[in-house]
Amino acid sequence: MSVPGIVTATLDGEEIAARVSLGGDDELFITPTRTIVYRSDGLLSDESADDYPHDADRLTLSEGRRKTKFTLEYALEGEHAFTVPSSVTDEVLHPVLAGVLSGNGITDPGETVVKTYRFSELTLIITSERLVKHIGGAVWDEDYEEYRFEDVTNLDFEDGSVATQIVLTVDGRPERIKAPNEEANDLRERLKRALFEYHDVGSLEELNESVGDDNEDDSREASVDFGSGVDPLDADPPEPDDGDRDTPARNSAETQSTDPLADSGSDGTAAAGAGRQSNTNDGVQAQWAQATEKATRDDSDSAATAATADSFFEETGEADTGDGTDDPARQAEPVTTEPDPELIERLEALEAAVERQNEIIEQQGETIEQLIAELRQGR
Repeated sequence: MSVPGIVTATLDGEEIAARVSLGGDDELFITPTRTIVYRSDGLLSDESADDYPHDADRLTLSEGRRKTKFTLEYALEGEHAFTVPSSVTDEVLHPVLAGVLSGNGITDPGETVVKTYRFSELTLIITSERLVKHIGGAVWDEDYEEYRFEDVTNLDFEDGSVATQIVLTVDGRPERIKAPNEEANDLRERLKRALFEYHDVGSLEELNESVGDDNEDDSREASVDFGSGVDPLDADPPEPDDGDRDTPARNSAETQSTDPLADSGSDGTAAAGAGRQSNTNDGVQAQWAQATEKATRDDSDSAATAATADSFFEETGEADTGDGTDDPARQAEPVTTEPDPELIERLEALEAAVERQNEIIEQQGETIEQLIAELRQGR
């Protein structure tokens, strides 16, 4: 596959280690020291080739629904950024991050980056000689940790319902790394394979036997595992105390309080009853008056509606026969079917205008599609 001339001029004699398509003719080229982003000639920009050195102090990703922004921060030059389609984020991150690790002297010449994993704010990078771990908002900066394979003394995995713990013992000290189960199997196999090849063994048991030391069991017993969370609350509540149970005295008091007339005198009872009876009669009379007034209003509205309808039929010369059919005098006059020449001419002109407009819309649609394609390529 040919390399654009503008990219060849930018290479300055360096070899291309990797290249990733960004959609259309746009591409990303990786050299040992730089990342080169090539943009072909389009509606939004001219042909260009921008390079980003790998000796950055920090690499940050900002992911959107359609685009991902790569930002490299330098000690003297500040920030430099480029965007790529979101669909190729992982394909671009792997070689760029490999270049940054090499540019900062973390990986040695000839050391290859096997795989890059991102679990929320945790980044794991497996190389042929070490495991690099970074925690934080950035994908990588100087606050990274690395575990060289030559210092590994044991490898173990603890399966969970949601996540898998990788227990990597380095110089007798266990390092626990959690990975979601969706990607844990791939991480497990790639890490085992890299360690097997480095130590020239064929199984996990053979690896632990080959790299293990006598202090491993002691350190494992000394480690404390606080678990993954708090124990759930007891579903069975304790039995209530004797003070909460019903007693005969309480039951007796409740029985006595159920009759509202028990402690009232006969005079008070009669007065209350008379008052309630008077209020009830007043309320019934008020409701009857409201219902009568509403019925009168409904009759008046119906009469007004009927009068309006009669007036309408008189003005229009139409009458209702009373049996649901219209009077013959209301039938419409016959309509002429002769076409209007002027109307036909106007319709033909309108059709021609619509056809021209459709052609313009199609051309605009093609232009919009090209613009969308270029925008999705990160321009």
